[in-house]
Amino acid sequence: MSQENYRDNAKRWLKQAEADINAAKGSAENQNYEWACFQSQQSGEKALKALWYYFSFDPWGHSIVKLILDFPDAEIKKLLMKLLNKAKELDKLYMPTRYPNGLPDLTPSEVYTEEEAHNAVESSKIILEYIEKIFQKQV
Repeated sequence: MSQENYRDNAKRWLKQAEADINAAKGSAENQNYEWACFQSQQSGEKALKALWYYFSFDPWGHSIVKLILDFPDAEIKKLLMKLLNKAKELDKLYMPTRYPNGLPDLTPSEVYTEEEAHNAVESSKIILEYIEKIFQKQV
């Protein structure tokens, strides 16, 4: 893939990360807290993948933590380490927010709370905004 194609991919992934965080906010407002949590995780993951593409790398996997720890550019990885705790919070939301067998005897809609949704949205917003600053070279 050419560098121009990588940059185009990066823009598309970042655009979807922004759409996902907006969807998460809407889900939280509608008391669909499990979806707000999952959409927040998706936003963080896609924002990190956008950064990989921006620097002409091919991301793999769904763990935001791994996308940070495995980032191939040492200088950028050092910047991303500031996001590690937020990434850990979001990674925990990838599976159990979606599947009824992810939690014993309960469905995700019965378990996730407004506070958890709020925290997930905030964590994802921090990741997204930080990555946008890296794109704009403001970090």
